[in-house]
Amino acid sequence: MKPVIALIGRPNVGKSTLFNFLTRSRNALVADLPGLTRDRIYGVGRVGDRPYIVIDTGGLTEEHGGIERQMDLQVAQAIEEASVLLFLVDGRAGLTPADQSILRLLRSSGKRIVLVVNKSEGRDPAMTSADFVELGIHELHVISAAHGDNVSQMIHDVLASLPGATDGELDAEEQYPGIRIAIVGRPNVGKSTLVNRLLGEDRVIAFNEPGTTRDSIAIPFERDGTQYTLIDTAGIRRRSRVDDMIEKFSIVKTLQAISIAHVVVMVLDARQGISDQDAHLLGLVLENGKALVLGINKWDGLTQDARDAIRSELERRLDFISFAPLHFISALHGSGVGELMRSVDRSYAAAGLSMATPELTRLLEQAIAQHQPPLVHGRRIKLRYAHQGGAFPPVIVIHGNQTAEVPGAYRRYLENFFRERLDIIGTPIRIEFKSGDNPFKGRRNVLTTRQLQRRKRFKKMLKKRT
Repeated sequence: MKPVIALIGRPNVGKSTLFNFLTRSRNALVADLPGLTRDRIYGVGRVGDRPYIVIDTGGLTEEHGGIERQMDLQVAQAIEEASVLLFLVDGRAGLTPADQSILRLLRSSGKRIVLVVNKSEGRDPAMTSADFVELGIHELHVISAAHGDNVSQMIHDVLASLPGATDGELDAEEQYPGIRIAIVGRPNVGKSTLVNRLLGEDRVIAFNEPGTTRDSIAIPFERDGTQYTLIDTAGIRRRSRVDDMIEKFSIVKTLQAISIAHVVVMVLDARQGISDQDAHLLGLVLENGKALVLGINKWDGLTQDARDAIRSELERRLDFISFAPLHFISALHGSGVGELMRSVDRSYAAAGLSMATPELTRLLEQAIAQHQPPLVHGRRIKLRYAHQGGAFPPVIVIHGNQTAEVPGAYRRYLENFFRERLDIIGTPIRIEFKSGDNPFKGRRNVLTTRQLQRRKRFKKMLKKRT
């Protein structure tokens, strides 16, 4: 599984800036104000062939009441989930009593700790780290998250000593046979009930309280002669600390389940509507390029007005995954579950589709004939041929000239065109563009000079003849 890296430190030491650099995103709020991050924020990064999960956390303070108490619980959960802790400190401010207090907390966890001295831009690394040597942490890196200084080397060193497959999926075929289906969703939406319905037995605990499932559970089974592995994921809240009133949704386990799945079944509760957490989780599925099927659970018993309202909300908020089949089901009573599994099969087949180069090129020509690429600096973008670049998800590579200038709207047009003509449902399609090298690049001045010389010789010949 992917290693998990948690960013821990007091407020305003640059955790969110480092998170954004490591994940190549802007998911974490960044500003020169302490306490912006309150909940845990998860992202995925990669160094070479080593993927990893990063957790951004709120700044730890000496206040422990109100919102600070909730933030402390979020940090505690991140520490529990992490493989390694990056302890961030401010190199400009030097060592503070708050840093020493946080270090005592981290050491009590027994986890590996890496000291990261941030905000070192324009400063001597040895002088910047001098104040922190007394902490006694052997792994120490001096970086600037805002400028990216030494960040790549730091994360490379951190990952080098962590176990795990290079892709996070090397043994998936042996461990999880057949079509791998990850069942994901918020706590108490009916994931375990759906798993039991698919298996035809009470294989996993299903109880009307958030947090019944504590870990991801992989269950192989066979249906209509096809082999599958169901991965039921957790939406956990510790029973021993229910009074904390905070549901610790196990994003790490869900991300790991998504990474090894062929098809993700996202379960939504029709009675709860769509939350920001749902949309974020769907965005993670899309970023991972996984086939997706939506199951709107607890559909039975809803009034027609309630059903119309949820359909309207789905159309409005989930337009970015319009390719995903949508099923209104009752996991408890089994209605709609059979159709959902047929969509799983179709989505799996579409994600692994094999596409011939002549067919893709012919479709590309048809798409261009219907709607030509735009002009760029007075020259038309030329797209010449297409071929398949991969599967799970399907990748179509298009070669041509000025392909770096293809606008996003035209890329989406091509995605929709190929999806419709190839009858691809349930999986994202990725379009990659490549520009061919111009054989005359760099020779224009030479050719022009030769042409001028020929013209001069030709004029001299004409003068002599006249």
